[in-house]
Amino acid sequence: MSVTERSRLELAVRADDDLKLIPYLMAGYPSRAASIAHGRAYAGAGVGAIEVGVPHSDPLADGPVIQRAGQVALEGGMTVAGALEVASAIADAGTPVVLMTCVNPVLAYGPDRFATDCAGAGVAGVIVPDLPAEEADPVAVPLRAAGVDTVFLVAPTSPDSRMHSIADRSSGFVYCVTVAGVTGARSDLPPRLEELLARARQATDLPVAAGFGISQPEHLGRLRGRADAAVVGSALVAMADRGQDPVALVEELLRACR
Repeated sequence: MSVTERSRLELAVRADDDLKLIPYLMAGYPSRAASIAHGRAYAGAGVGAIEVGVPHSDPLADGPVIQRAGQVALEGGMTVAGALEVASAIADAGTPVVLMTCVNPVLAYGPDRFATDCAGAGVAGVIVPDLPAEEADPVAVPLRAAGVDTVFLVAPTSPDSRMHSIADRSSGFVYCVTVAGVTGARSDLPPRLEELLARARQATDLPVAAGFGISQPEHLGRLRGRADAAVVGSALVAMADRGQDPVALVEELLRACR
């Protein structure tokens, strides 16, 4: 698949009148069965796509909530192969699934095998936050050859020239990190968010998804008309950690997207 083709993932997360929602879950947290059930329920609620985290012992971008979820998943026996099985079970519900993984698990699994198995599992795209886009070919080329999108991240610290470079290597969508830091729900989004999203939009014709810190319906009001999609992770994982049903928050956030 070439970068210029509109993939299923790109079409699913591009805003029409509504902001799209991309909820995150950790494969294997709080259990394998629960992570699949949550993902399928998110699909049934009408989200644009679902992000499935692959647990790793040394995550780069994860804050404490998602770090803990990853550790629990690893202790429960979750692996890359297991995460692909979780992703496949969720993808069967009909909503595009995007894997979020550090690069080391992919290298250990083997990039070619990983790409083949992603395609076989019905994975629509892969995000590797600790892999610079300019150095991503060993992982990105086999994924693209297998028809799997590669989503790269831009950040508030990215100059315009690098935003263009990252966007040129992305497919599916461009992930705009709203803060310089790790994941985690925040009470307020940064004051210059609109400027950041405008710069990201100028760098690409792909949909732009905003993530990191987004957790409340009020946050989505600032994103509507400026981003195509909002990624929500830590707030949902924290609900699962407390034994609450994260689907309720997904449904509340979807109402705020419309």
